[in-house]
Amino acid sequence: MPKNESPDRVAAGRWPMRMLREHGPLLLLILLMMVARSSFANHYQVPSGSMQPTLQPGDRVVVDMSAYGLRLPFTGIEVLARGAPAPGDVVVFKSPGDGTRLIKRVVAVEGQTVALQQGRLWIDGRPLQVIGDGDAERVGGRVVQLDLAHGGGPDIVPLTIPEGQVLVLGDHRGNSVDGRYFGLVPADALYAKAVGVYWRRGEGPVWKRL
Repeated sequence: MPKNESPDRVAAGRWPMRMLREHGPLLLLILLMMVARSSFANHYQVPSGSMQPTLQPGDRVVVDMSAYGLRLPFTGIEVLARGAPAPGDVVVFKSPGDGTRLIKRVVAVEGQTVALQQGRLWIDGRPLQVIGDGDAERVGGRVVQLDLAHGGGPDIVPLTIPEGQVLVLGDHRGNSVDGRYFGLVPADALYAKAVGVYWRRGEGPVWKRL
């Protein structure tokens, strides 16, 4: 030990190395979990009833952070494109209006012409209503149950979705602040795709694929 260096100072200098030796594996595991949550998988708690009956307030949802592209951890920088949002996908994104994190359904993508009349969708001039069930639509490959108890909300006159944009709506058409209010959402702003509900308020653990 140098003559002018105190034992306390020497011990302080060795502390980081000792921590790494003793707790290195645990710290590495925590880091990997943080990276995984940032880039691959995470969860989301549904804040409102705008997606009823599909999602209930308080539901906990598993989301795939890499569904539409692999991003650098803790950033929005995409390093690998994986796929594009499709009609019927339930997605998580920040509202273009105020930055609030939202969960809604993609109902139309670039090139499609969409209209909404009394809460019911028309795509490229064809109604999506399921015959025999007035409160269900076939959006993409999914049959989506709607909540029209509060009406259908604002209509949409026929609109062709421009390149790189999507239209998102809530399944509770009369009680959803969605693309009818804040406009279209850039496809590359969708940072997660909802995979399934793993916890439902009042029921506990469940698995409902979305």
